[in-house]
Amino acid sequence: MNPRRAPRRTPRAQSADDLLSTLGRLTARARAGAEHQQPRVELAEALQREMLPAVLPALPGLRTAARYAPARHGLDIGGDWYDGFGLPEGALAFSIGDVQGHDVEAAAFMGQVRIGLRAVAAVVDDPGEVLARTNDVLLSMGRELFATCTLLRFDPDTWELHSARAGHVPALWATVDGRYGMAEDEGGLPLGMLPGAGYAVTRRKLDRAGSIVLVTDGVVEGPSFPVDEGLERVLGVVREGAGADPGELAAEVMKVADSTGHADDAAVLVISHNAGGPRPR
Repeated sequence: MNPRRAPRRTPRAQSADDLLSTLGRLTARARAGAEHQQPRVELAEALQREMLPAVLPALPGLRTAARYAPARHGLDIGGDWYDGFGLPEGALAFSIGDVQGHDVEAAAFMGQVRIGLRAVAAVVDDPGEVLARTNDVLLSMGRELFATCTLLRFDPDTWELHSARAGHVPALWATVDGRYGMAEDEGGLPLGMLPGAGYAVTRRKLDRAGSIVLVTDGVVEGPSFPVDEGLERVLGVVREGAGADPGELAAEVMKVADSTGHADDAAVLVISHNAGGPRPR
């Protein structure tokens, strides 16, 4: 009697086994990669939150608020920031920006950009010149990163807002009497790209009560819709909330970021102001 032979594996069964084996190896590799990456993600997020200001400046008739949301998927974190600080003779400065790239390197570079802007703004009044000098400082460091940025300077004596933009998405504004729009400043290249870059300055008189909203592209761009549509959505929110509390308005704007399905981190900075005029001396 012939011994019974084990049934031969059919090509299909062999192919299925090979597929399962390959999937198992890929899963193990992905798990190991995620475990290796997670400490870097946690460090980047900690750096990010520690570098954001705990308090934003304000003045009588001028209130501020901000919101920040980390990346949805955990790996794209570390590039966005907002900031506000006092300047000599009572002026205020506000900035918002986004560093190209993510993880710890982007978080560290973001801190360098913020410090550079603060240091230069303390001795230079013109926001365009502040961006130009900060750009040159960043290039001298030899880093291969760049950052988009908007910088505002508010003068409480004249109640004027001077702004300059380095490759960043435009600011949005609305007044309580129904006017609204996007900033029409010319702008310039992102910081850290080209030596000697120039940045035009736009001057605006805050003679009507309203709100100015600055965002990063994580708020207005994502898988659900493109940046132009996102800006229009935020502008609609700003129109409706021009006279609202700045914290409430910032929270409403951040809801647009939630609807984009954004994979990037997102930041919102709101400046709400009364109708102003020259401050009595």
